[in-house]
Amino acid sequence: MSLQRMRESRHTLLLVDDEPANLQVLRHTLQNDYRLLFSKDGHRALELIREEKPSLVLLDVMMPGMSGYEVCETLKGDESTAGIPVIFISALNQAADEEKGLNIGAVDYINKPFNPGIVRARVRNHVKLVQAEALRKTRLDLMHRLGMAAEFKDPSTGQHIMRMSYYAQAMALAAGYGEIAAEEIFNAAPLHDVGKIGVPDEILRKPGGLTEDEWVVMRQHPAIGAQIIGEHEDGVLQMAHSIALCHHEKWDGTGYPQGLKGNEIPHAAHVVALADVFDALTSERPYKKAWPLDQAFNYIREQSGRHFSAALIEIFVRARPEIERIYARWTDNPHD
Repeated sequence: MSLQRMRESRHTLLLVDDEPANLQVLRHTLQNDYRLLFSKDGHRALELIREEKPSLVLLDVMMPGMSGYEVCETLKGDESTAGIPVIFISALNQAADEEKGLNIGAVDYINKPFNPGIVRARVRNHVKLVQAEALRKTRLDLMHRLGMAAEFKDPSTGQHIMRMSYYAQAMALAAGYGEIAAEEIFNAAPLHDVGKIGVPDEILRKPGGLTEDEWVVMRQHPAIGAQIIGEHEDGVLQMAHSIALCHHEKWDGTGYPQGLKGNEIPHAAHVVALADVFDALTSERPYKKAWPLDQAFNYIREQSGRHFSAALIEIFVRARPEIERIYARWTDNPHD
């Protein structure tokens, strides 16, 4: 790779300070590792942020016209720039100043006069976090697209993945999961049926009922999905593996592929299973009309102790207001 190409591929940093001497010191500190942009005032800094989308902003606090705090608040208030990390570099060195900077969204706060080595180390660490977050988002996007690949084999399912993923997240929150854990279920749920990639189209798209031999093939898709995902140390992929393998298990032990019963079924898989069934009931298919919501909720209640646990059904019913909002937002059916 040419030197020019290497420079173009480097992370971009925006340095904002009204004192040219400070910008010069930062230039010497960081220019060998990053592409640098410079601004001496807050308004121009915001213009550059919107135009260039830098990986990181190093921001002075005390500037004429628009303070660094105001720049940060504006940046964080704009959805298109809110994810760009900010490090304050300021002569304001009281604990209250640092606390204010962190509370409005900065990831770090460095006092002036600063040590160049410390600035380099902190910038390097935060750029690594930016890289890790970009990789995380790419991985989640690929997981979602892999889940969509199974849906393309069955085009009648419409917005099924989005609805059932949101239903599962809503139930997880109602069950007491933290926001991070509930988001993991949301991100893992799209892969629940990825194993259908391995089911022949003539079975998957058959308009009528399946023969016993065809059901034998269809019931292989959870194990196929688990094989496709594989076993990982990553928490979301671990959960996706468990969901793909176990989302057709039933509370009374009559499900497949392993015939798990009761608490043997991983809870996340049980949550996704209910979301999956509810969405199938309330969605129109070539072979059925969409059920009204009341009918679908009543059916789920009837499955207490059979397909689903009584506790999970209670959670599902408690989450009904959010379930109905999700249904209204993502439904393929013009009428209920």
